[in-house]
Order: sequence, then C-alpha cells, then structure tokens
Amino acid sequence: MTDTASSDDVPEVVAKARAAQPAWGALSADERVRRIAPLKDRVLDRAEEIARIVRAEVGKPEVEALLGEVLPSADVVQYWTSNIAELLDPEEVDIDAIAYPGKEGTIEREARGVVAVIMPWNFPFALPLRTIVPALLAGNAVVFKPSEVSPKSGALVAEVLSGLVPDGVFGIVQGAGDVGGALCEADVDLVVFTGSVATGRKVAHACAEKLIPCSLELGGKDAAIVLADADLERAANGVVWGAMMNAGQNCASVERVYVVRSVGEAFTKKVCEVVASLRPGLDVGPLATPAQRAIVARHVDAAKAAGAKVLSGGVDTGEGETREYPPTVVSVKSDDTPLMSDETFGPVLPIALVDDADEAIRRANASRYGLTASLWTKDRKKARILAKKLRAGVVTINNHGFTGALPNAPWSGHGETGWGITGSSFALDMLTRPRLVLLDRSRGKRELWWYPYTPALRNVAVAMATLRSGTRGIFARIGALFRLIGAMLARGRGG
Repeated sequence: MTDTASSDDVPEVVAKARAAQPAWGALSADERVRRIAPLKDRVLDRAEEIARIVRAEVGKPEVEALLGEVLPSADVVQYWTSNIAELLDPEEVDIDAIAYPGKEGTIEREARGVVAVIMPWNFPFALPLRTIVPALLAGNAVVFKPSEVSPKSGALVAEVLSGLVPDGVFGIVQGAGDVGGALCEADVDLVVFTGSVATGRKVAHACAEKLIPCSLELGGKDAAIVLADADLERAANGVVWGAMMNAGQNCASVERVYVVRSVGEAFTKKVCEVVASLRPGLDVGPLATPAQRAIVARHVDAAKAAGAKVLSGGVDTGEGETREYPPTVVSVKSDDTPLMSDETFGPVLPIALVDDADEAIRRANASRYGLTASLWTKDRKKARILAKKLRAGVVTINNHGFTGALPNAPWSGHGETGWGITGSSFALDMLTRPRLVLLDRSRGKRELWWYPYTPALRNVAVAMATLRSGTRGIFARIGALFRLIGAMLARGRGG
C-alpha cells in the first residue's frame, strides 16, 4: 500500500473506480451505511497504532494524534452513517398548481461519480476520512492520493476501509506531485484538494480545462482578537494551544494575535508563561519536514530584521535535515512582514497591540486568507455583533480552531483559503449533484404555453403579469383576474 505509484498507473485505478461506481451508487443509502458503519470500530480499535504511525511519520505528539486524528475520525463515521439516508431523501418541489397544473417534482441528490481526494500531511489520517466517508456513503467511488510525506498514514486509511466496499470503489495511489497531477487529469468527476495555494491554483486550472468542479481548502492566516474584558487566563491558554497545536501546522492555527493595548502587557506575559511550560516532544513536536522548518525560521528572521522583538524561543539552531523549531512568541508593530501576512505553518505566535476592536477587525480582515478567527471577550452580545464583521468561514468566541473536528459543522473560508465545504450537510453540495425529476399527471393534448402562440396566449401572459405585480391596485388585479379567466377559456377552445 505504501509503494510509490507512477503517474502512468493512475488511469487504471480511476478506470477501475469508474467501472465499480454504478453498482455501488445503485445500492440504497441504508445498504451503504450497513457496509461502512464498521469503520468506526475499526478506527477506535486501532487507536494507539494509528497514533504511533502518525507520530513516526510527521512528529505529532501521541496525545494529539489520538485527540485530533482518531476520535474525530470515529465521529465522522458516526455522523454520516447516522444522517446520510435522511440527507439523501428526495425533496419535494413546490409547483404552482394554477400555472402548472398536474405537475409534481422531486429533487434527488445524485452521486458525482468518481471523486479524487488529494490530501496533505498535517492531519494525514483524519483529513482524508472527512471527505472519503461522506463521498462513499453518497454513492461515489473514491481515488485517494495521500501526501508523499505521510504514505504510511495514507496506507492505514486504505487498510481500515479494506473489505468494507466492493473492489474498485475505493482506490489509493501513492506518490508525489506528478501523481496528483495525473489524478486531476484522469477521468474523475470531482477533485477535493487540501494543500497550498500554489498547488490549489494548478488543481483549479486542471479542473477548469475539463469543466469539472473542485473543492479547495488552501491556506490560512487566522487571527485571534483579545479584547480588554477578556478572561486573560483562558485567552492565553486557548491562544497558545491554537498556535502551537500540531507545531502550528494547521490551516486554522492562530497565526496572528491582535490584543487591545490596555491589556496587552498582561496578556503577553501570560502567553509567554504558558509557552515556557510546553514540553518538547510531549506538547509540541517537530515540524513535519526540514523544508517547513526552514520557512518558519525565515519568517521569524524577517520579522526580527523589520524590528519585531522575540519574547520567547525564536533561536533556530537547526541545520541540514533537522525538523525542530522552538515554540516562539514575537511582539510585532506592523503587519508588513511575512510573519503577519503569509502562512507560517509553524509554532510561532506573533502579537500586535491595537487601540480597539475596530482596528483589530480591520487588520484581521486585511489578510488574503479567511478561514477561521476567534474573539476573546466576556461580552457575548458584543462578540456576536463583531463576529458578523469578520471575513472568515468560522468564527469562535472564547475558543479557537477545534471546530474542524465537528463533523456536523461546516468548514469553509474566503479568499485564497479557497472554496468548497467540508463537514455538515453542506459538504453534499460538492459530493453530489441535484437532479430534478418531474412527473406530469395532466392528460391534456397540449400545455397552455405550447404552440401555437396566439392572441389568447398573449392575453393570458399579460393578465398573469398584472396579477403578480406588487404595484398594481386591487381593482386592476380583479380586472386582470377576469381577463385571465376569459383568455384561458379562449385558449382552451384553440385560440
């Protein structure tokens, strides 16, 4: 399962999925649920093994792997197997019985067909299942390409699914970017991609050429806003976790903090105390790759050169292939530095002082990204008002970044964060397409609006327009009603 594939191997796997999908999609939702439901216990029963493999590949502390990879994956299976049948139920269309007599319609959700799922290394077990599970339950076949950084975790996803679906319905292709590119070019109906903005653009271009949809979850530069009335103890603990969890390698990591000046010193002191208590390897692991560590170091060094002050950590002693970087707190005065504008994806927390909430909102919204944001305040009413002003797909109040683990909550964003939705019933808007089925019970030889176009039909249309207008008076509408009746009778006689 972990063998690297050639891009030449991809069409065969996709063809196998294409051949297997119709029979899988033809099963009832209840039958697909019956087959996939055992996945939950498979994940839970192998919890410690999953955590060990994830830790070995990407350095994630074992507790984080259990909490962030295993348990949310079980919840994903539970949510979708419990709800998919109802979510796929046909929806009745409300059709005007006067204008369209004898008509009844239903909207069905039809599987896309073959879904390509291309995932990153930062949550190598949980992220794929967030899409694979609902895609399969909706009747799709899936071809999955894990990151080349975490092939064993990707293979583990395939192992826990083994035997649950018919041969070909789920396939895996291992390899680097050329394999992902080949998958986008193959005979698929939807591409679901999580990764960098640069690669996301390539995926979007490839899909545009084929006129197929894609769902893109790309970068983030999430802001935490700490107001003067915040519980500083909770805010400091929550913001540090939001910034340092998974060594900051999370698209929803806190990558900027805007704290109101009056509490800035007290908040920053508490943050530094929390960061100083973090234990290497147990609380914060290494970066997943040396290349990612180099990006983090470069961002911190550039901020220092621009006048930022490192309050904790920030000394990059790494050389060569090391992945270590210390949890770091930086005091910044300006947003004109990569540390405040580009996705750092590392254990670094930049803090900027602001005069008030309005300045914090303005600076938070200035980012080209817009995934999540958090507000820290005791004033819940004010927080809800401010939340509406934030340009973010997810806003949490007095917490940060954990909602990606909620399978019934949508996960989406603005700007270069991409488009498409993971989680909740809204995810089915990408994984399925709507199909209208209309049944006509009328027995007339022709419809009112069919040929020939006659003066009587014109009178029908004009009378309907008058009746539907919100500016016409009651007497005009009454007159139009009588004209409509007369015109329809004339039309019925062949006029």
